[in-house]
Amino acid sequence: MYLISKLLLNSLYGKFGMDYRFDEHVIISEDELIKLVEKDYLISEVINLDNNKSFVSLSKDIESDESKLYDDSNYNISIGIASAITALSRVFMTQFKNNEDYNLYYTDTDSIYIDKKLKKKYVGKDLGQLKLENIFKKATFLAPKVYGGMLTSGEITKVKGFKNHVKYKQLKSLLSKNNSLLLDQEKWFRNIEEGNITIKKQLYTLLPTENKRQLVYKNNKLIGTKAFRINMNKEIID
Repeated sequence: MYLISKLLLNSLYGKFGMDYRFDEHVIISEDELIKLVEKDYLISEVINLDNNKSFVSLSKDIESDESKLYDDSNYNISIGIASAITALSRVFMTQFKNNEDYNLYYTDTDSIYIDKKLKKKYVGKDLGQLKLENIFKKATFLAPKVYGGMLTSGEITKVKGFKNHVKYKQLKSLLSKNNSLLLDQEKWFRNIEEGNITIKKQLYTLLPTENKRQLVYKNNKLIGTKAFRINMNKEIID
């Protein structure tokens, strides 16, 4: 029941906001493919299967005729519902992310890492309450979904896109300017044309980035981040 409830809360509103342009997938001959190209179809992928056959991903070009209105009622799509839920969720989280009662070290969609306990009314098992995940003795936050910390016993680290464990000591070393980690991992790659899956070793480079916020250094040590300031010409200014 817990899993079902979580899926409903997290996935249902996303379903309302999904793209209404659905791809179709067909296996057709070369002659049929040429005919599709001549019609109002958008072809996103063509995989040659030999024997004069191809696997084609395509969708109808509904933008080519403005008089045609797309009927999304069959798919239960409502951008308004999805947008409203997302906006209200952000408003709810604002009371935690912009609060002078504590220091905020890291935040994601529905989580915060702070230096004090929250009031009891905000923490619990009821819908809309937060859950205390961990208490860190020491912690380092490098980027969205890249962080780690020392617990009373053991450590926890998280690196988005890397499935193996990274030691907290390694993560903390990236606070020094120009430091980076070169990590090994195995990744699975599928090849539809050949009908197989291969496992290859891949190098993963981990380092702090300024994708979303500007990095702030003091004596070549990363001490925090600050929001980018952008002028009317979409240029980043100091």
